[in-house]
Amino acid sequence: MKIGILYGSSLGNTQFVADKIHKHLPQAECTSVNTLRAPQIESYDVMILGTSTWGVGNLQDDFELFVDLLLSLDLSKKTFALFGCGDQHTYPDTFCNGMGKLYYLLKEKGCKIIGRWPIDGYDFSESEAVIDDYFVGLALDEDNEPDMTNGRVKTWVETLNLNAIN
Repeated sequence: MKIGILYGSSLGNTQFVADKIHKHLPQAECTSVNTLRAPQIESYDVMILGTSTWGVGNLQDDFELFVDLLLSLDLSKKTFALFGCGDQHTYPDTFCNGMGKLYYLLKEKGCKIIGRWPIDGYDFSESEAVIDDYFVGLALDEDNEPDMTNGRVKTWVETLNLNAIN
């Protein structure tokens, strides 16, 4: 099984988190989405996508072209997990919306999406990345809670149970 940890990062937080996830999944490839082409994407069985949220709940810039490329491919046999970086204190009403936007785009393509994460322990008012009191992936706040990242990443990667994916 081939795993890709694929991220878009403007200021380095999402890349920093991607590297932390990679330490728990050393067999995976870890790279920026702006370097990928269709054959590389199609070669992955599992893709762990990471984005930050910018402006009023938008995807990180690198994802603008990547999403178009991704959605042009047959993803029906692919498995995705999502992680997102946001600022729950400065932007409590759009916390990790970028991750939510990815979720809905992938859901429309019929992909398998794993890795939901509980909202307990966060302090935000609204997010497009929440369904039934769970984030659609791992939500992180490197601006206000960097001390929580290591534990959350470790636990989340364990819950993905990637060895059980066929």
